[in-house]
Amino acid sequence: MTVAVIQFPGSNCEYETLSALHEVGLEADVVAWNSAISVLDSYKGFILPGGFSFQDRVRAGVVSSKLPILNVIKDKASQGVPILGICNGCQILAESGILPDYDHGASMEMGLAPNMNQESYHGFVCDWVYVKIKYPQASLFTRYFDDSDVLPIQINHGEGNFKFYNKEVVQSSQATQFVYCDEEGDASLSYPVNPNGSDLNMAGLCNQAGNVLAMMPHPERGMFWYHIPRYLHHHLSQKRRDDNLLAGPWQKLFESLRDYIKETY
Repeated sequence: MTVAVIQFPGSNCEYETLSALHEVGLEADVVAWNSAISVLDSYKGFILPGGFSFQDRVRAGVVSSKLPILNVIKDKASQGVPILGICNGCQILAESGILPDYDHGASMEMGLAPNMNQESYHGFVCDWVYVKIKYPQASLFTRYFDDSDVLPIQINHGEGNFKFYNKEVVQSSQATQFVYCDEEGDASLSYPVNPNGSDLNMAGLCNQAGNVLAMMPHPERGMFWYHIPRYLHHHLSQKRRDDNLLAGPWQKLFESLRDYIKETY
């Protein structure tokens, strides 16, 4: 077997993620959170999918982050195994302390807070947004993208607001991978370009080694052109109108994972 998509109680995007992996030719399984270590050891990559694990009780991702399987994920991350956290999976990785792991002699403590619109609580957001990738070569998942790409992607979360103890330290590292922007690629801290109030317009980040990526948006929902709404003011929407059979903008992420596993194992 190749990639394990971890199913927590309350996950709801595991099968879409599985479909994305199969689409690029990867073998993959949906694997329960309480599976034996001997089962988990057979996989060459792990994805923590979106959803509302344990109903987001206390706060999003915190209960799942305390499960024994996260000790396995931590060990795998330290061994260079690819780990991808999407939405709730991003929250779980953040709560577990796996990310961020950069050490610049100052704190990079991070948390994911409820969505904010300027100074008021914004609630759950389900919408299409745009992101750019600041350092594509910093992560094995993003190496097939360019830093000039403006990519439409879907978000579905109520607690996706990245908050950092020291924003300057984060800016001086290559931890920041995905940043919210408009359709022209310009970043604005204000809503709706920044849909949840995240510091630095952060939408996702990677570890220092580049094998762990945590992102709040959903790349599995941008695998095909027909996933992209026609109403977006973006050339990709025109692509959808022209040909629904073309690969979507986020297929590259899963192709990069596939090729990394082939190259490494």
